[in-house]
Amino acid sequence: MTENGLITVASAHDVATTIERLISTLESKRVAVFARIDHAAEVGPFERPLRPTTTVLFGNPAAGMPLMRIAQTTALDLPLRMLIWEDAKGTIQLSYSDPSWVAKRHHVGSQGLQSIRALSAAMSSLAKQVTAANPKPVVLPDALVPKVNEAWVADVVREPVPAQ
Repeated sequence: MTENGLITVASAHDVATTIERLISTLESKRVAVFARIDHAAEVGPFERPLRPTTTVLFGNPAAGMPLMRIAQTTALDLPLRMLIWEDAKGTIQLSYSDPSWVAKRHHVGSQGLQSIRALSAAMSSLAKQVTAANPKPVVLPDALVPKVNEAWVADVVREPVPAQ
């Protein structure tokens, strides 16, 4: 774990391609993409320009819910997110918060150890897949892409699940 909790990986692709690879990989694994925030596009016309900087928020409520039940403040760091950005040298980077650091920050403790390990493996695998020139297939553990059942849906949305 790094001191500040950030993990950064250089991308072999430009910003747009890295973002597209991230989103398409998530969608192919049935992981919801909640938001894509292009920070550079939000800079006003009279402000100093910002190099490309985009945050993608994603996840599955079933993966984050156990952690939030242990420590509700983890909601500050969930859903998961990855930042794709161009550094001062023109290198494209992908950064994310180390799930182990997030767990420590929110005092999750041993109760959430299994979830944290799965999320750490998933984030590392995803970052490598998205940034590599010749990627290996990404394997996301069930903690990030769980099998959704009616009981879980009813618990999360607090509404009856219609019969199919």
